[in-house]
Amino acid sequence: MTVLSMSRTEIDRVHVLRDVVAERITAREAAQLMRVTRRQIFRLLKAYRSGGPAALISKKRGKPSNRSYPAVVRTEALALIKAKYADFGPTLAAEKLAERHGLHFGVETVRRWMLADGIWQDRRQRLKRVYQPRHRRDCVGELIQIDGSEHWWFEDRGPQCTLLVFIDDATSRLMHLRFVETESTFDYFAATRAYLERYGKPIAFYSDKHATFRVNKVGAIGGDGMTQFGRALHELNIDIICANAPQAKGRVERANGTLQDRLVKEMRLAGISTIEAGNAFLPAFLEDYNRRFAKAPLSDKDVHRPLAEHDDVDNVFAWKEERTVSQSLTLQYDKVLFILEPNEITTSLARQRVMLFDYPDGRLVIKHNGRALPYRTFDKVRQVDQAAIVENKRLGPVLAYIAEQQKLLNVTRSQRAPRRRGQGKSLFKAG
Repeated sequence: MTVLSMSRTEIDRVHVLRDVVAERITAREAAQLMRVTRRQIFRLLKAYRSGGPAALISKKRGKPSNRSYPAVVRTEALALIKAKYADFGPTLAAEKLAERHGLHFGVETVRRWMLADGIWQDRRQRLKRVYQPRHRRDCVGELIQIDGSEHWWFEDRGPQCTLLVFIDDATSRLMHLRFVETESTFDYFAATRAYLERYGKPIAFYSDKHATFRVNKVGAIGGDGMTQFGRALHELNIDIICANAPQAKGRVERANGTLQDRLVKEMRLAGISTIEAGNAFLPAFLEDYNRRFAKAPLSDKDVHRPLAEHDDVDNVFAWKEERTVSQSLTLQYDKVLFILEPNEITTSLARQRVMLFDYPDGRLVIKHNGRALPYRTFDKVRQVDQAAIVENKRLGPVLAYIAEQQKLLNVTRSQRAPRRRGQGKSLFKAG
């Protein structure tokens, strides 16, 4: 069976000509119905009798219009639009082509060209995706949305910084707030530890796809696929869920908007201009905010779980990396060479794996099977043991040459290791 693509006019002509052939109407009546001359009716009848309905289809269909612009003109116009007016709409682009380049095209012509070339999208394509509202969770502690909001929180009185926000999905209640310099892993370690010590362990945290929460490197191989923050939550039996879009975690996003309005103005009235003063101000603000905006949960049950005796939060919230001990009882971390002190335990660790714990307060511990190992450091970037060079005549000239070369090289620190930005030992005290 052959399928024909016909216009409404062509279909109507088939019905009229069929009536003429069957002698139900005359040629004159057919001409009046189709609004053509009698001569044209006889031409159409001849074509219909010889070729059937297919003969009535326009021969110009699928072919370029005789009134269309040459391809070279279209190519030139699109090249100008891409180079100078890529973010212009068709109307403005057509105006500028006429004003600045002497190319006069109709707006619809420019619109069709831009649509076909992918420079412009029609109204339906430009409509924003619709996000249906999601029902709240039933219980407090079932899902805690977390986010970092970078903003000029102190306006022009202080530095730009980030506010870490923890909000309960069931009640829209602000659970924890903390000002930090940047949205880093150690900052989330500190804020999360303060949260857990106050409320207990929630069922899950709900976050965006920030590198703190999710391994975002395409094609990443090796390791367990967890970030340091994800590993810490896994050790505490807490899940973390990463949203696909900001709209999915709308409660914390809307809270950020409210905080960027109310909190900024409240701190302006209080004359607060530093991160330390801001963190001291947050508990009173948080209590007033929850009194105004928090909702009642559907269930009175609080599903937070208390920290267990085996939950060692000190070790959980430390940056952990495994290293292999060399034959000379050395290992490297963050461009620093660590030398294990020889004793009855360390002498048997050559080619063995050890765990390095980098704590937020600056402490660094090397452990094997849970036991801390004694060590000393040799910083290859900055430090050379000059006494050792003097005592060892064979190594002296070599090490002196290496030391001079290191002074000339601008060797950067490891980008993988964590950064604290001078937070020091007070990191876990606030909260």
